[in-house]
Amino acid sequence: MTPDLILPYDGILPVFASRPVWCGRASTVIGAATLGAQAWLGDDSVIRSDGQPITAGDRFWLGARSTVHIATESLPTHIGDRVTVGRNAVVHACTVGSDVVIEDDAIILDGAIVGNNVLIEAGATIFPRSKLESGFAYGGNPAKRLRPVTPEELAERAERLREASGEAASPAAPLEPPETEESVFLARTARLSGRIALGAGSTVLFSCELAAEVGPIVVGADTNIQDNTVIRSRGEGVVIGRDTTIGHNVRMADCRIGARSLIGIGSVLAPGTVVADDVMLAGGATTDPGQLLEGGHLWGGRPARILGTLDSAKRAMMSHIVEGYCRHGREYRLLQEQEG
Repeated sequence: MTPDLILPYDGILPVFASRPVWCGRASTVIGAATLGAQAWLGDDSVIRSDGQPITAGDRFWLGARSTVHIATESLPTHIGDRVTVGRNAVVHACTVGSDVVIEDDAIILDGAIVGNNVLIEAGATIFPRSKLESGFAYGGNPAKRLRPVTPEELAERAERLREASGEAASPAAPLEPPETEESVFLARTARLSGRIALGAGSTVLFSCELAAEVGPIVVGADTNIQDNTVIRSRGEGVVIGRDTTIGHNVRMADCRIGARSLIGIGSVLAPGTVVADDVMLAGGATTDPGQLLEGGHLWGGRPARILGTLDSAKRAMMSHIVEGYCRHGREYRLLQEQEG
């Protein structure tokens, strides 16, 4: 049993201590990732090590549509033994101890350090550079320490997640990819259906799902849509401007997003949301139906509110991410062609 898609990055292939116990449909492992014995990778799970290493210890369980990634130029991801991750969760550029349970829809962001024997409850967002003490449960956005947690509760929570993740998924119907110009990168494990237009230099990464069920989905030039993001059109459609970043595991439907914006990891945009040009939306944020996010600001929270001004440093960082993903798109296009 091996992942559905294995790719090298910078000439380095993933290393497995032993053959994984299970690798689901469209499971993907890329680059300098090292996985311990008895790994379990759910459907559409993505481990992407393209610039920094990822290590995961023995008995690592990664649920369906969950993502493990790094900060390309600065931070690796290290995960201890016996860590269970639920569905649609993100473990990003952080350190996670052993015997940790990360429930569905939880997000751990850059530079966070999670101790041993920790429970991260469903939907929680661990903010960048947070430190979570061993032996406690955490929840909320931003996540706060809630109460002590016992090994028995951790084992029970892990078992529940594994039972849910282990339920058989119905096979996805094969889809014909849309016609794209050669500067576009469309991951082999992405699934696109309906009227979709991808601008020059755009990237749609691993296990994304774009479903234009009614209106069209239009993606601007040099915009990147990162792993496990789901975009649906059930009404007027979705339009995303150029030079914009859509982070991992974002959910959106029937909305408008302007140019030069960043939609943070794990955000959920309700139908009718309008994001102006030059907006940064923090990871784990949500919007209300019809909400307008004015340009020039950092937004965050549930529902999103203005947290600060989009200063020159943040604008430069956002531009740097776009440039990096244009480069990633070119690299992955070649690697995917070579992999055949």
